[in-house]
Amino acid sequence: MKYVTFGPTGLTVSQFCLGAWHVPGTGAKDRFGIEEVDKEAFAKVVKRAYDLGINFIDGANRYHGRMSTADLDHVGNTERILGQILKGYDRESLVIATKVRGPMAPWPNGQGLSRKHIMWQIRESLRRLEVDYVDLYQIHWEDPVTPKLETLRTLNNLIDRGFVRYIGESNHSAADAVEFMERARALDLEGFVSMQEPYNLLERQKEFETIPVAKKCGMAVMAYVPLAQGVLTGKYLGVTEKGSRATYEPGMAGQYLNTDVSSAVNTLKGIAGEKGCTIAQLALSWMIHKQEQLGITIVPILGITKLSHLEDNVGALDVKLSGDEMARLEEVAATAKMGKQSY
Repeated sequence: MKYVTFGPTGLTVSQFCLGAWHVPGTGAKDRFGIEEVDKEAFAKVVKRAYDLGINFIDGANRYHGRMSTADLDHVGNTERILGQILKGYDRESLVIATKVRGPMAPWPNGQGLSRKHIMWQIRESLRRLEVDYVDLYQIHWEDPVTPKLETLRTLNNLIDRGFVRYIGESNHSAADAVEFMERARALDLEGFVSMQEPYNLLERQKEFETIPVAKKCGMAVMAYVPLAQGVLTGKYLGVTEKGSRATYEPGMAGQYLNTDVSSAVNTLKGIAGEKGCTIAQLALSWMIHKQEQLGITIVPILGITKLSHLEDNVGALDVKLSGDEMARLEEVAATAKMGKQSY
């Protein structure tokens, strides 16, 4: 495993992060008609990731594991399952990240980035995860109602009290991220060490939006959907596999599944064959090499439903790309015209 320094900190994390947004399912439905998480299979994924050297795990208080957007009957599910799984590991060997912002209860203060909601949800996340602190606490998306200073001071209070080691942001505009960081600097408060954004070979708009902010502020970038929700594995070139994201993510087809994207992925498949690797390894290797070009730390978040996928993804560390090959991949990917973002 390769390890990188996480943004403007001394924290060392694995080049890959294991994500808890999409995890293995059993195929069976709960009383609400939602597929249940396969806890045993997920535990095996966590163990294999750990054995391969992945020390970084990312989740959120809202994640269920088999739903793109969890409702109030299913929020907190993956935090509870991770709490059970991680009891078998040395806590200090892990870097655990989670998030706060989304609806967790039906009452007026059941969501948001207010002091009240954050103070409530950090306690709930720690209880579900069965830990005393989280390493990285991220604000999941923007809250236009709560003053940024209130959010920032509350997050700093959590650091002072030992509930949180570092703070980060996810899905915020460049302007919002800059405002948060400028306020932190002016008031000598802890600022964000990372941003979490959708980023992959097919979706590079963040290079022109928020990633320049990350570079300016020294923040790490946690890249979610690094394989475009499985599209960059080639799995959707044929019959859609049962249990894959496209079967329960309603917006995915409109975003990715069209002839332009399929044509680009077919070409990438040919390039991968020339390199003696899989398409997924090619796409992840591109992202790892992109760190050098952009001058920032990029940590792809892997959503794993099968052990074989994990083994394949980590193999990207052995795929080397020249500058010409990087340019060729980007030229091919630029031909893929996608629909509206589905997450």
